[in-house]
Amino acid sequence: MFRILHNTSWDFVSQWKLALVTVLLFVVPAIVLVPFSGFNYSIEFTGGTEMRLAFAEAPDVAEVRATLAAAGLGEAEITTFGAPTEIRIRAQDAAAVEQQVAGATTVAQRIEEALRVRYGAEGFQRLSSDGVGPRVGEELRRNAIIATLIAFGLTLVYLAWRFEWRFGVAAVLGTIHDSLATLALIKYLDIEISLFVVGSILTVIGYSMNDKVVVFDRVRENLRRNRKQPLRQTVNESVNETLPRTVMTGTTTLASLLALVFLGGAVIRPFALILIFGIVVGTFSSIWVAAPLLLWIEKKWPRETDATPHSRVPAAPRA
Repeated sequence: MFRILHNTSWDFVSQWKLALVTVLLFVVPAIVLVPFSGFNYSIEFTGGTEMRLAFAEAPDVAEVRATLAAAGLGEAEITTFGAPTEIRIRAQDAAAVEQQVAGATTVAQRIEEALRVRYGAEGFQRLSSDGVGPRVGEELRRNAIIATLIAFGLTLVYLAWRFEWRFGVAAVLGTIHDSLATLALIKYLDIEISLFVVGSILTVIGYSMNDKVVVFDRVRENLRRNRKQPLRQTVNESVNETLPRTVMTGTTTLASLLALVFLGGAVIRPFALILIFGIVVGTFSSIWVAAPLLLWIEKKWPRETDATPHSRVPAAPRA
């Protein structure tokens, strides 16, 4: 049977300082930036109207924006979407958003009428149109936060039931790291937070938890098999033993996600990008975050009884 990375003996735990510096350099700047500029939310969370139009010729974005402003639609956000002839219009002006309560197509009709006057009846074609009221957007944002907190809560309950509290705390902290790192990526790439993106974040949490359960389950088995071995050595052996499974699972999943990135279109691409990053950062945290945290927690709060293995590193025998 074909196997990769079989019988490796790398000392992963000794590299925890380098891992800590990497985490701080990646996550901390994003935490500093968020209070100043926030995240880029889709209309599903902010309320507003989003239209996708295909023009016969590539339009001047500044001219389109001026046309909508003259029609009383405020400072609409206009970006190219796919080809240069396709644009996306997001009207999130306060007065325009309030009109969503009366009907989702009200603002869309005003946008289309204003552009028909400027570019003619055959100047463009509407590809899609979405409208969300401000109250609905606020409710969706609240539900997304609740769903994320529930995912964390269920993760903590499951790990506390399956392992002892030291394993559970290390795994949950590692999962929190993965979530913060994913949010940092979203901030750096300015990815629009939509329901698709929220779903990808929840998927990253599930993948991260599963990867840590696999590693810690092997640690627990090795603890039972050899009680006299130092915990540091046991953790390193467990990570090396689960490494072939981690690499095979990650690469096959990455192959599917890369296909979505290049062939799935602009709508599904952010979902796939976040999942790709989630697989990488989940594997990273299982090896260089959760495992060193387990050793630190064991050192800080060692088990006192002999019934539980590895309460302390065995002392050397006297001469």
